[in-house]
Amino acid sequence: MAKNLKITLHHGLVNRKPNQRATAQTLGLRKIGQTVVREDTPAVRGMVNALRHLVTVEEAD
Repeated sequence: MAKNLKITLHHGLVNRKPNQRATAQTLGLRKIGQTVVREDTPAVRGMVNALRHLVTVEEAD
């Protein structure tokens, strides 16, 4: 069974670079405090790495 990641946006996207805003939108994050669950793939890990200062990540079942 594939693992999932629980990704929560903790900081706003105002005054962030356009590529960081686009990455957050691709993950489905729009509002502070919003949480999404995504499959743990190298592509998602790369997106989370680009936003590591804005999000928190947990493993989810």
